[in-house]
Amino acid sequence: MAPKLPPLSWLRAFDVAARHLSFTLAAQDLNLTQAAISKQVKLLEHYLHEPLFHRKPRSLTLTKAGAAYLPKVRDAFERLAVGTQEVFGNRQAKILTLRAPTSFAVNWIAPRLHRFYARHPTLRIRILSSVWRDEFDKESFDLDIRYGQGVWPGQRSSRLTWESLSPICAPSILPKLQRPEDLAQTNLIHVLGYEDGWAIWLRHVGMDEFDSGQGLQFDTSLMAFEMAALGQGVALGRSSMIAKELQSGRLVQPFELAAPIREAFHLTAPEQNFNHTETEFLQNWLLEEAAADKDKDHPYA
Repeated sequence: MAPKLPPLSWLRAFDVAARHLSFTLAAQDLNLTQAAISKQVKLLEHYLHEPLFHRKPRSLTLTKAGAAYLPKVRDAFERLAVGTQEVFGNRQAKILTLRAPTSFAVNWIAPRLHRFYARHPTLRIRILSSVWRDEFDKESFDLDIRYGQGVWPGQRSSRLTWESLSPICAPSILPKLQRPEDLAQTNLIHVLGYEDGWAIWLRHVGMDEFDSGQGLQFDTSLMAFEMAALGQGVALGRSSMIAKELQSGRLVQPFELAAPIREAFHLTAPEQNFNHTETEFLQNWLLEEAAADKDKDHPYA
């Protein structure tokens, strides 16, 4: 178990009193009475079983124990202040909180984010990644990106992507994959949580009898792409998330056969909680980015 700590109010009273070497001046700083400061310091001394001040008629001086303890207390308050600033910043400025699936945040949002900051350099964004969709902390998000058919109770939804499924693999195994039937020679890499997967693509290319369930399973596209890049099998990539991997050359498409699907990433927000101008800036930017990528020939566009 973690050791018990004295109340922060006692520690703050000690810190300020030590700075002024006066209970009266400490009371003025903390907007308390001199008696309250004196009592809090006495409670701290009782808790520690050690006097922290020598009390003289018109002044205070630190005891050896008090002088040794003071730097520790001040360091703790400074660390707490720095940590609070790092996490929460200046609360006078709106922090936009966007939740997105981990792989989508890395492969779709991250390469574009510089364009948002070029347009809105003073706005601040917190991106929280997710793997499994749940309702945890649902009230803390300004916007949420979800994958599915686009209908969620109590949520406004705008489509961001028009997806097609394509096999992707490491360049090293490309010579083994001259035609779709050659997939029998390697692992199929699956991503859990998607309704549409290998069965859809195999049906699209006329391979209904192929065992679509064989291979490896992972819970994020990032892990699936990494295993594919290591030559451990062939992953199935959604068109919105494979551009960065294909451009880098880490992954390639063995077949120019893409299967369009209904599922997509959607930008959502609570129907009754959408009042911030800053949130509208982020929403509009995301929708503009999506419109620029829209496949007008997609059957579900």
